Amino acid sequence: MPTKIGLFCSYGNFYLDPKEAVKEAVISHAHGDHAIGGNLNVYCTKATSLFMLQRYKKFAGAEFHIQPFHTAFVLNGVKISFIPAGHILGSALVLMEYRDIKYLYTGDYKLQPDTTCEPIELVAADVLITETTFADPGTKHPDPETEIKKLNTIQGNIMLGAYALGKSQRLIRMINDHCPEKRVLVHHSILPFVKIYEQLGIDLGKYEVYDRKVMKSAPANLIYMVPPLVYGSYIRALNVTRVFVTGWKHLQNNNSLQVYISDHVDWGEIIGTIERVKPSAVWTTHGSGAQLKSFYSNILAVKLLN
Repeated sequence: MPTKIGLFCSYGNFYLDPKEAVKEAVISHAHGDHAIGGNLNVYCTKATSLFMLQRYKKFAGAEFHIQPFHTAFVLNGVKISFIPAGHILGSALVLMEYRDIKYLYTGDYKLQPDTTCEPIELVAADVLITETTFADPGTKHPDPETEIKKLNTIQGNIMLGAYALGKSQRLIRMINDHCPEKRVLVHHSILPFVKIYEQLGIDLGKYEVYDRKVMKSAPANLIYMVPPLVYGSYIRALNVTRVFVTGWKHLQNNNSLQVYISDHVDWGEIIGTIERVKPSAVWTTHGSGAQLKSFYSNILAVKLLN
C-alpha cells in the first residue's frame, strides 16, 4: 500500500524504494529517487549496493543483504526474487510471492537495448506495479542510435549534460559505437560510477578525465560530459554546443541540439509489458496512471497508487 514513506508491503513488513530511512528496505536500483541512505537492512543487487556506497559512504545503510538475480529469498514470509529491469546496471524488477499471488514491482525499467546493463526480463505476475513516468499515448521514444548520431553533425566541441549514474555510462558506450571521431571527456563527479561499471565487467570504450587544457587546445570533436547541476551552472558556456540528453521535452528548452534518449518505457512499451506479464490487475506509481486507467476501462483493473 502507498504511504508518505513509499510503497509498504504489510505482509512482509518492508518498504519498496522508501523515501525515508526504514528498518527493512528492498531497493530496485540506485538512483536517488529510489535509493536513499540510512536504512537499517538493505536488500538489493551487488551493483546497486556499490553505487549506494559510493554516493552515501558510511550513511549508505547499516547492513546490505546482496541478492543475485533469479535467486529467491524470504523476507518476513514473503518470497522475493530480483529480475533484471534494463534501466541501469544492477536495476531490478522485484517479484514478490505471498499466498500464491505474484506481485511484480518494476521500479524504473526500459525495453530498449543497452549493452551497459542487464537486459530486461519480464515474468508473469498476478499484479503488475508499474512506473508510469511516460504513460501518455502521445509519447513514443525515438530510436536511440539515430538520436546519438545527431552529435556527428556538430564539428565543434560539445558540453553534454547527462545524469551521472546510468545515462552517462550508456552514452559513453554509444558515442564510442556511433560517433567514433569524438573524444569523450568525463567530469570528475561521474568518474566513480564509470569505474564501478568497469569493475563489474562493463566495457564502456574510450574516455578521458576532463582537462581544461585539452578542452582549450582542441577546438573540435570533444564532448565534455557533465552532470545536470554543472550543465545548469554553465548556461552561458562559450565556444561549445550545449546538449542535454533526456527523454523529457521540457528539459530540452534552450539547448542548441535536442537529443532524446530515455531510460524509461514509453506508452507503447508499457502496453507491451502488460501484454507480456499478463496481470489481472495493474497498479501505477511514479507519474500519472490516469490515461492507462482510461485505456483499460472495463478491460483490466488499473489502480493509481500515487
